[in-house]
Amino acid sequence: MTTTLRPIEPLQQEADGTVSRRFQVCVNSRPVGAVHLGTSEVFGAAVARVLDLRIDEADRRRGRGTVAALAAEEVARVWGCRRIEVTVPAGAEAALRLAQALGYTPRSRIMEKRLDTTAPALPAGSSARPMTAEEFADWRVAEVEAFAREWIDRGVPEEEALAASRWGQVRLLPDGLDTAGMEFHVLEHEGERAGMLWLRLGGDPEPPYVYKVETEESRRGQGHGRTLMLLAEARALAAGRRALGLNVFAGNTPAERLYASLGYRPTLHHLGKPLL
Repeated sequence: MTTTLRPIEPLQQEADGTVSRRFQVCVNSRPVGAVHLGTSEVFGAAVARVLDLRIDEADRRRGRGTVAALAAEEVARVWGCRRIEVTVPAGAEAALRLAQALGYTPRSRIMEKRLDTTAPALPAGSSARPMTAEEFADWRVAEVEAFAREWIDRGVPEEEALAASRWGQVRLLPDGLDTAGMEFHVLEHEGERAGMLWLRLGGDPEPPYVYKVETEESRRGQGHGRTLMLLAEARALAAGRRALGLNVFAGNTPAERLYASLGYRPTLHHLGKPLL
C-alpha cells in the first residue's frame, strides 16, 4: 500500500506573511487523515511548521503517521525550507514519541500553573519597583542579542536568530515600555538591584505570561529567580487572573527545576529538526 499526501487547496498566503497548505493523507487514493503545513511567522520562509497532522482512528498504528510526517518534510524541502518544527501537546505521548523517533529534538516547552487565591509575599529584604525608561532602553538593546543567543546555541543561523529576535520585540512591544498589557519590574534586595521581570497581563483569553525572568549575574544562586516568579504570580493575582504561563528552553536545567518546584507543569512541547 502507498501512503501519499494530496493537496486539497492552493498554497495560502496568510495575513502574517506566512504560507500554508492543507493535504489529505491517502492510502492508495483512500483518505485516511490530514496534514496542515505552513512556514514560521518567527523565522520566515526558511522554517516550516507542521500545524496539524492527524490519522483517522481506524488507520492508526499502521505507520501512516510516520509516512505522512516524512512526506510533509519533503514538501517543506520543495518550498526551500531548511528546518521544520512541530508543537505537541504535553498529553499527546504517541505524537511526542513519533516526533522524537523521526529525529525532532526538543527546543522549548510551555509550562503553566494554576494560582492560589492568596498572593505570595516576597522574602524579607526584597522589593520591586517599575523599570525606568532609561533602564528599559539599555535592557532592550541587550535583550535582542541575548534572546538571539538562545536560538544560536540551538543551531539557528546567527542572521536568522537576530532577525527573529528583533521581529519579536517589534511585535510584542510596539510602544516600548508603554505597550498595553505589558509590565516591567526591577527586583531589589537590601537596596541593590537583583533582577528584572517582563510580564504580560493583558486581558485576552490566554493566561498571563512571563516573557523574561533575569537575575543579575553577580546575584545568581541566591534565590532571586524564585522571588521574581513569586512577584509575577502576585501581579497576576492582583489583576484577577488565576493562571500563569511561561516558556523554558530545552537544556536550561536550573530554570526547569525552579518552575517545577513552584508547581508549573508542561502544556506544549516545541521540537525541531534540520532538513538536510
